Amino acid sequence: MKKYLFISFIYLLCYQLLIAQDVNEEYIKANYDKIEQYIPMRDGTKLFTSIYVPKDQSQKYPILLNRTPYTVAPYGKDKYKSSLGNFPKMATEKYIFVYQDVRGKWMSEGVFENIRPTRSPQNKAKIDESTDTYDTIDWLTKNLPSNNGKVGMYGISYPGFYATAALIDSHPALKAVSPQAPVTDWFIGDDFRHGGALLLMDAFRFMYTFDAPRPKPITNANGPKGFDLQSKDFYKFFLQNPTIQNLKKEYLSHTVKFWDDLEKHQTLDTFWSSRTVTNYVNKVKPAVMIVGGAFDAEDTYGAFETYKQIERRNKVNNNILVIGPWFHGGWVRSTGESFGDIRFGEKTSTYYQEKFELPFFDYYLKGKGDFNPQEANIYFTGANQWKTFDQWPPKEAATKTFYFHKNQKLSTTAPQADLGYTEYVSDPNKPVPFQEGIISERTREYMIADQRFVATRPDVLVFETAELQEDLTLAGAITADLKVSMSGTDADFIVKVIDVYPDTSGSTSPVSEKVLMKGYQMLIRGEVIRGRFREGFDKEKAFKPNEVTTVKLTLPDVAHTIKKGHKLMIQIQHTWFPLVDRNPNQMIDIFKAKESDYIKNTHRLYFDKQNTSSVSFQTL
Repeated sequence: MKKYLFISFIYLLCYQLLIAQDVNEEYIKANYDKIEQYIPMRDGTKLFTSIYVPKDQSQKYPILLNRTPYTVAPYGKDKYKSSLGNFPKMATEKYIFVYQDVRGKWMSEGVFENIRPTRSPQNKAKIDESTDTYDTIDWLTKNLPSNNGKVGMYGISYPGFYATAALIDSHPALKAVSPQAPVTDWFIGDDFRHGGALLLMDAFRFMYTFDAPRPKPITNANGPKGFDLQSKDFYKFFLQNPTIQNLKKEYLSHTVKFWDDLEKHQTLDTFWSSRTVTNYVNKVKPAVMIVGGAFDAEDTYGAFETYKQIERRNKVNNNILVIGPWFHGGWVRSTGESFGDIRFGEKTSTYYQEKFELPFFDYYLKGKGDFNPQEANIYFTGANQWKTFDQWPPKEAATKTFYFHKNQKLSTTAPQADLGYTEYVSDPNKPVPFQEGIISERTREYMIADQRFVATRPDVLVFETAELQEDLTLAGAITADLKVSMSGTDADFIVKVIDVYPDTSGSTSPVSEKVLMKGYQMLIRGEVIRGRFREGFDKEKAFKPNEVTTVKLTLPDVAHTIKKGHKLMIQIQHTWFPLVDRNPNQMIDIFKAKESDYIKNTHRLYFDKQNTSSVSFQTL
């Protein structure tokens, strides 16, 4: 997401200039007038807002609103953005583009709160992000003479959260909203917690800057500086600072409130549920287009879950889903021809921009064109083609289950042995790295990276099928059902689903010519659950040493075809470092754990007829 805000911002600007040389700061100055305005909210707080109005006043224009915690820079009436909207073409389409610093960020007044709770019978706050959006739209439509009375809203990542919040008790003028990779649930599946486990590296690096105190409004020129690790080896850094207590004491002395919140709220309590915006998306009136990347390292979960909750909570709605083979924001930050070592053979992002985003806003805000897509528009990697459905997951999808067997075998036949298991040791002091080489960054490409670099470790279990005799198309969520025992009282469980390329040169899958693709183990999806939450995220339960226990883990949805001649592989491990913080393997408060508390755990994974371990897929 947001982890490398300024780098991503600069990258996006450079990319935009490369693909649209005619859209730059001079173009924006020549075609738009800029207004800087403090817009009052219902409680008197004023939010800093930059407004770009087309100079051509021969017609009225709809408003496109983007609310952000990442600065509306550049500041100053004579300083203009080099592009407007999500991608350069949008600037040439002539909207009134509005950017707003959210409450408590940058030049806006007030106090910022991470994923601010939504007002409800339990939370009787006077304001929330939906009221701030309503008040902003109300001011804009009443005070900008050239607007046509229709408003659209979009946002990627954290701004995607604000777009979703706008759907709650929405302003009548709000006609079209596109939450893109929206922050949705920070405990179960997005950004900084997955399955109750802390995504250590992302949370530490992002919140080090993002959640630093802001005693008064500031511009991007004097904003907080990011964390800089001179050694550029985060695997080593986090092992040398092995406890969360130590990290807080040594590096977060500038008071990062988020870390205090993490410590106070270690289960799915009302603190988290009130911040899960999809709990409140009832009576949605605007047209909605959810956009996400299948390989988004931050918010894959958020895109799918936002779509599903709107469908579940609104019997009548106008809600579509677009998922492509993209990294975080890749649909506007790249052409989408490739990702990492994998090539798609077409400009998937350009296709999206031309076929979905521009037509969506043009149709609902300008009455232009005929926008009538299918409800679910999904790009299937492996097969490398767009497919459309009238719902997601597809109603025609069927469940297919693969079972673990001895000798690292994986098949659709359930085991028949009276006793079967594999025993191994996981040591949190020698954790499994989540990506290969020196970890100087959390790369976005780890989401599809070759997993051969850990496949031979004794603490990584590997199961694979024989070569597939026909294509296997995965379309929906994945559920791992594990029968386990352990010597300790807690553990994390990481399950990875992998497409294994043939060892011969006969593969027809488009890939990088610079990478040896024979035997490539392409990660399709990986996910973690903290074992103590196996019976619900609202409560913790210790394991009884050496007692067979069920652990179920749901992985985010996938859309991928494993081609004939390839193999399906499942890897199981208990550390994924430093992406995920280490579990001490004891049922203790991890925020108070000492270095000596991190102990080895002897595990067993069972696969006999009484205790079958398996992974189930939705398949087409």
